[in-house]
Amino acid sequence: MKYVLNNGAGGGGARLGLIVLATDETLEFEARQLLAGREIQLLHARIPVARDITPASLGAMDAAMPVAAALLPEGLDVIGYACTSGATVIGQARVAAQVQSVHPQTRVTDPISAVIAALGHVGAARIAMLTPYVPSVTAPMRALLAANGIETLHEASFAEGDDRKVARIDPASTRAALLEAAKTPGVEALFASCTNLQTFSIIDDVEAETGLPVITSNQALLWHMQVLAADGASAEIAAAGPGRLFTV
Repeated sequence: MKYVLNNGAGGGGARLGLIVLATDETLEFEARQLLAGREIQLLHARIPVARDITPASLGAMDAAMPVAAALLPEGLDVIGYACTSGATVIGQARVAAQVQSVHPQTRVTDPISAVIAALGHVGAARIAMLTPYVPSVTAPMRALLAANGIETLHEASFAEGDDRKVARIDPASTRAALLEAAKTPGVEALFASCTNLQTFSIIDDVEAETGLPVITSNQALLWHMQVLAADGASAEIAAAGPGRLFTV
C-alpha cells in the first residue's frame, strides 16, 4: 500500500517540547487548558528529581538533563525545562547548553527566563513574589531577579519542601496570598513561582481585583515558548491564555 506524509499531529503549527519534573502534577494539566483546539504539538519527557526540593536536589537534575532531552523527538522548535527553581540553581545558560547538547538547533527556555521576559513584556520591574519554597530555594531566585533589574518589594512563601504537597496547594490559598501581596506600596506586578502550583483558575480574578498583572511560572513558560517558536511575533498568540500577559 502506498501512503502520503503530512506534518504530523498538530498540522503545521509549532512543535514544542517540555522536560517536566517527575513530581510535577500541574504543568501538563494547565498546558492542555491553554493549548486546547490549537495547532500546536506539545511533547513531554520526565526528569528524575527528589521529592524534597532543596538547592542540592535541584542541582542534581543538571546531569540528568541531556538524558531527559534525548527522550524528546528531533526537530522541535522550542524545548522548555520546566522548573523555575531548578533553572535558577543550575543556571539558565547551563540549562540551555545541556538541552542543546542533544538538540543543537532547538531554542531553549525555562520558567525563570520566561518570567523575566514576561515581566518586561508587561512593563513591570517592581514585584511581589509568592513561592511554595523553603528560604534556601527562594533566596537565589530573588537574587537572580535583582540581577535582571527586577526588584522584589514583597516576598511570601508557603515554606513547603515536599513537591507532592505543592501540587495540592489549593488555588484559594494562592489567591489569598497574592491579594495580600498586592497591598504592598509600589508593586507593579504579582509573580507566583513554581510549575507545580495551581494558578490558571485564579489569574484573571486576581488581576481584576488588584488591577495588577499576574505572572506565573506555567503561564510565562508556555507564553515564552510560543513567542520563541513564532520568532517573537507575540501577536500570533494574543488572547491564547489567562492574564494580561497574553493581551498586552
